[in-house]
Amino acid sequence: MENFRKVKTSEQDSPLPFPDLPPGVVEMKVKEGSKIRNLMGFAMARMELKGTRQIVFSGCGRAVTKTITCVEIMKRKLGGLHQVTKVRYKTLLEVWENKDPQPDGQVENLTVHKNVPSICILLSKDPLDPNEMGYQPPEPRDGLWAEEGGIEEDRLSSPPQGVKRPLALPHGELANKKMQVQVPESQKGLGTMDYMLDYHH
Repeated sequence: MENFRKVKTSEQDSPLPFPDLPPGVVEMKVKEGSKIRNLMGFAMARMELKGTRQIVFSGCGRAVTKTITCVEIMKRKLGGLHQVTKVRYKTLLEVWENKDPQPDGQVENLTVHKNVPSICILLSKDPLDPNEMGYQPPEPRDGLWAEEGGIEEDRLSSPPQGVKRPLALPHGELANKKMQVQVPESQKGLGTMDYMLDYHH
């Protein structure tokens, strides 16, 4: 295949694996080169409409990870969404063209059929069948996600941690015991330092 170059890729059309979807349901087809900001800007605007109750995200091949990312962002932004995930295989048609034309000037083409993993995720404001394979119940809305000028990446910070307190020891064992405590080093996190505590009778 080193003498060929890929000139076209197309997906084989297949119905969504969810029965009883309402007509005109919003379907977000995520591609490898899609921008998450653009996808989520459109999807969030549609889901915030009162008449929109469900949305489907789908992607295959290298777009699977990006598809899951979009779903997780929407779940955290809106909260209370029921989810059903379906994993399957999808056929991609790739057209490859010979870099070196034939002596008669004709270009040789090859068509390659590839089976790649595909994922379809249904998000619904209304309850779904909890017994259906791939169902996930709603998660609480995460208030720690930040939004600055649009959809941003996850900026979750570490939860605050308390100071570790020493256990009560017998009076005779208090001398020169080493205790580990956590003290703030910066606004971004907590550092760990060791202190030698001297107890005197």
